[in-house]
Amino acid sequence: MLDRIFKLKEHNTSIKTEVIAGITTFLTMAYIIFVNPSMLASTGMDAGAVFVATCLAAAIGCFVMGFWANYPIALAPGMGLNAFFSFTVVGQMGYSWETALGAVFISGVCFFLLSVFRIREWIINSIPLALKAGIGAGIGLFLGFIGLKNAGIVVDNPATLVTIGDMGQWGAIMACIGFVLIAALYYRQVTGSVMIGILAITLVSLIAGQTEFNGVFSAPPSLAPTLGQLDIAGALSIGLVSVIFSFLFVDLFDTSGTLIAVAQKGKLLTPDGKLPRLGRALMADSTATMAGSVMGTSTTTSYVESGAGIAAGGRTGLTAVVVGILFLACLFMSPLAGTIPAYATAPALLFVAVLMTHSLIQINWDDITEAAPVVIAAVSMPLTFSITTGIAFGLISYTAIKALSGRFDQLNPALWILSALFIVKMAFYG
Repeated sequence: MLDRIFKLKEHNTSIKTEVIAGITTFLTMAYIIFVNPSMLASTGMDAGAVFVATCLAAAIGCFVMGFWANYPIALAPGMGLNAFFSFTVVGQMGYSWETALGAVFISGVCFFLLSVFRIREWIINSIPLALKAGIGAGIGLFLGFIGLKNAGIVVDNPATLVTIGDMGQWGAIMACIGFVLIAALYYRQVTGSVMIGILAITLVSLIAGQTEFNGVFSAPPSLAPTLGQLDIAGALSIGLVSVIFSFLFVDLFDTSGTLIAVAQKGKLLTPDGKLPRLGRALMADSTATMAGSVMGTSTTTSYVESGAGIAAGGRTGLTAVVVGILFLACLFMSPLAGTIPAYATAPALLFVAVLMTHSLIQINWDDITEAAPVVIAAVSMPLTFSITTGIAFGLISYTAIKALSGRFDQLNPALWILSALFIVKMAFYG
């Protein structure tokens, strides 16, 4: 039955491999079930209810992506988008969290309509293959930067912005060992090498007393404090147009960039660089965003950490379904999920960065009009801590360089439109 639903043989995979890939992806993104409630709680929302909404929104998104689009891409409330929700819309602009949820819902509806009418699909398919490779590599570098940060290997510095951390601390040492272990196991073609690395570091930390075992089971908190509390009427006020636009814009390109990068790593793209069933994949996060806002969480989006599952062999929607099931299980096992420290998943993120930057091999480095925008897109993502900004810089520089070089035949209407929109967004909305 599973082979018929997910076409496992056609994708040269097995149930065991897909399950391991799903567990691996989940372990690299499970932090969101703890980070998201604490962040949204700063707006006055009930942390327990947000915890439940986070798990449910992630599960819905994963199930839609898995059963309908059949891709090994997991979804959950997005980092960055939850910060914008909490600290900008509610914190700086002064709107209530109910109104902010209404804005999230409306952006999800707009997102869904763009997907239904294939406008999003047209946008993504119009991005040149070189830029897709650059976006994939950039997201890989972004993941690597997050991994180094989570391990304490890279820390902030007022003089140089970033610098090396204390390499003698436990987290940094374990992250380095974990990365070496994962790379060696991957070279030896050990199935689930990424997951083994994460669990091995967690186990060592438990034995050494560096990680606290928080137990296994607990009853799910009540969803009532946030369920159905969104204020759609308030979100339709003229002052929130830019907020809705920002939610939509960031989600559009974060999701698009993630889909491109993950699909490229999993060799899911067609020879001309397009993603089959893209429309279905694009609708998964908009559906989850609308459902999540009703339950009480910020925008749900595709997770670039899905690359960890693909590195473990995931190739079909069964991987995403496994992730969704694990999110549901976390409703009852949140103490156990919280046992895995950030430095245990850090080497997995760093290893995925290695795999994703491989896409740069597709670039024609002798053509400066191709190479320059790719480098700009890839480098700016980790340095600005924004996938969307990297995509913007890449598109704008690609269009400008090609135009000034007289190579107008390599530019399509979508590139002109997107470049113009990005310029306007950065000029007026930051």
